[in-house]
Amino acid sequence: MADKPVIITSKDGMRKWSKSAQLQGKTIGLVPTMGYLHEGHLSLVKESRKHADLTVVSIYINPGQFSPSEDLSTYPSDFPSDIEKLKSIPCGVDAVFHPQNLYDYPENSRVGGDRHDQDRNKVVSCVENGESGHETWIRVEKLEKGLCGSTRPVFFRGVATVVAKLFNIVDPDFAVFGKKDYQQWKIIQRMVRDLDFGMKIIGADLVRDEDGLAMSSRNVRLTSEERQKALSINRSLTVAKARAEKKGEAACSSDALKSLVIGSIQDAGGKVDYVEIVDEQNLERVDEIKGRAVIICVAAWFGNVRLVDNIEI
Repeated sequence: MADKPVIITSKDGMRKWSKSAQLQGKTIGLVPTMGYLHEGHLSLVKESRKHADLTVVSIYINPGQFSPSEDLSTYPSDFPSDIEKLKSIPCGVDAVFHPQNLYDYPENSRVGGDRHDQDRNKVVSCVENGESGHETWIRVEKLEKGLCGSTRPVFFRGVATVVAKLFNIVDPDFAVFGKKDYQQWKIIQRMVRDLDFGMKIIGADLVRDEDGLAMSSRNVRLTSEERQKALSINRSLTVAKARAEKKGEAACSSDALKSLVIGSIQDAGGKVDYVEIVDEQNLERVDEIKGRAVIICVAAWFGNVRLVDNIEI
């Protein structure tokens, strides 16, 4: 137990680890992350342990989901702290996959001769069109269009592609995704179904801090004042859910509930990206809530931090 988790940095090393585990008859669970772990991530690990014999956590800041206007260098990172947090989970994590660059390929190491060492680990951006750059992308065409996809057009192709790469490298039997990023979870579910990945996707419940704010690595960038204002998201979602459920079998207007949430966030000083009420399965907008499972999805800015949240009805 003292040697856990083993840290693996190469694709080949990860494949060998998984193959060895499979030859022993062990099932593997994967928890993909971009690091800077918090209790929400740790809850995903605990969920994985319910389903798989062994659990792998991947820690990789994926450049493929950042647009040219988004600076991925500002994404928080603390790998040593991440490892200590993972070690704190009893029997929690067996391996950590921490590659330097998932978009680097063997043929890139030679370009008319030996390539300079400093170029060997260069991160290929999501828009690079170089001769040997990454150019294969996965798109889940309908599910990616609304909600976060409306204002972040390359985001979900980057997510789906890197997750597919992780699935091919780790070869898990299960993968766990948090429902805070509800659209992402649904997109990965659909990708796995459509492309016949031989695995199961598990959605873990959204985890909140004691004050009600949905846990996110980005929360650390909020000032104390911004954090207090951001609590308006969860408060308004809770009120909207209560109003919808009070209606019972009667139809409840989506527009009225959306206006309630938008007004609350704006009154608190937030800038709304979107508030939508959508069908839980196909993520299509619904005009009325009546006899169907829906979810209220929110994205809003407080200061320079974009937060996402949701609540199921």
